[in-house]
Amino acid sequence: MGLPDHHLTQGERVVHSFHPHWKRLIVPFLALLLVVVASSAAIYFIPGDFEYAWLARITVAVVAVVALTLFSFVPYLRWKTTSYTLTTHRFNISTGILNKSDDDIPLAKVNSVSSDQTLLERLFGCGTLKVESASERGEILYRDIPKIQTVRTELFRLVEDASDGNIDGK
Repeated sequence: MGLPDHHLTQGERVVHSFHPHWKRLIVPFLALLLVVVASSAAIYFIPGDFEYAWLARITVAVVAVVALTLFSFVPYLRWKTTSYTLTTHRFNISTGILNKSDDDIPLAKVNSVSSDQTLLERLFGCGTLKVESASERGEILYRDIPKIQTVRTELFRLVEDASDGNIDGK
């Protein structure tokens, strides 16, 4: 997870590396349960004396596999292949299942760091991180950041260190 050591620049070290909050997996897990229960019930209730019972059961199984792939497996892979890495020099966001996309925000370019949390997010301990940078993208929102207050504080500290010229983060 995060940046491998060979992608770090000289003197750069990883401070914090994490995936989005696990709450993103609640709906895919519920979809998994729903598809398994519904397909099992459908296969069970197909009458055995029905002439095409075998075809009906295969059809239900194929539809269940497609539904599991679309509603459970793909969201899990999206969650697993999304990582946030905070280093002493940059904030890296890596996403992608088959194709990979990396965004790097140099800490020296960050203007402000803030966070928002709904009541439910406060209960889960996650939130939305707002990073405003001096780039063409301006304000960037990162949703479902776990331990949002810790990440925000650490990012702010590193941004302050970078603006003071203390880029090693110590």
